[in-house]
This record gives sequence, structure tokens and C-alpha cells, in this order.
Amino acid sequence: MANANEPPKVLVGIIMGSQSDWETMQHAADQLTQLSVPFEAKVVSAHRTPDLMFEYASTAAERGLEVVIAGAGGAAHLPGMVASKTSLPVLGVPVQSRALNGLDSLLSIVQMPGGVPVGTLAIGKAGAKNAALLATAMLGNKYSEFRAAYDRFREQQTETVLTTHKLPVEQG
Repeated sequence: MANANEPPKVLVGIIMGSQSDWETMQHAADQLTQLSVPFEAKVVSAHRTPDLMFEYASTAAERGLEVVIAGAGGAAHLPGMVASKTSLPVLGVPVQSRALNGLDSLLSIVQMPGGVPVGTLAIGKAGAKNAALLATAMLGNKYSEFRAAYDRFREQQTETVLTTHKLPVEQG
């Protein structure tokens, strides 16, 4: 039996409406991997596999998940529908679409009715990466190793900016 202070095997669920969304959502997976946060990644479509989506969302907490990152493009119903079926935090990542460059996805995810919250991130890669960082920060409230990993990430990011982003000195 695992130690009570050890996190379960999978804490974050990364779901997306279709395989094509992986191009964006892989950035969340990569960031969680770098931070050693256990996750699963699955295609769960609100429109094409609604029964699977309802099952995934309604059983997420009992399976040990603590945060769901849901990426979707176009109509982008997945994050909101998942949020309607779980009390876990749901972080929505708008996937860039061809039609409106992701603005349709963003507006669909961010405009949730009161009472069904979805934490909405930026469109595309930055949103996926930030969803993983936000999930890690949330987990850090309960698991010290994830707080430490997040703090190290922030320190390294600061150090990178200070050491590699230098402008030439103005003469004059």
C-alpha cells in the first residue's frame, strides 16, 4: 500500500476533442513531464463520444484525478461539458482553429454560465503550457514535491531571462 503522503499514480487528466488537438495539448503533457507530475492523455470528444466524456468526467475524482485539462477547438464544448459533470477543477485550453484562428474556441470556453466554472487559458501552445503549470501550482497546495518543482521552474525561468535576454548597451 502506498504511503498516505504520496500522490496517486495519475493526478492530472489531459483530454482533447480529437487527435489533431494533440499538436497543441502535447505542450501540456511535456510541461507536466518536466515537472514530474503524473498524468494521462486521452481523446474524449464532447460530440463524437459523449457517453465516454460523461463517464470520464463523472469518474475522474474516484479514479484519483485532481485536475482536468481539457483542450478543444471550434465549438469547444469539451471543457464546459466536463466541468458540468465533475467537481474537480477544469482548465480549458482553446485550440487554434482554421476558421477563426482560435477565437471561436476561446469564446466558447470562456463564456460559461455562472455556476459551471472553467479556468480558461490562452489559445494554443502558451495556453497548454500554462494549464500544466497552473495544475502543478494547484497540486502544490497538497503535495510539497509539486510545489518545489513549480518553484524550481519559476526560478530557472527567471535565471534564463536574466542571463540570456540581454540588450546591447546604448552608446551616447
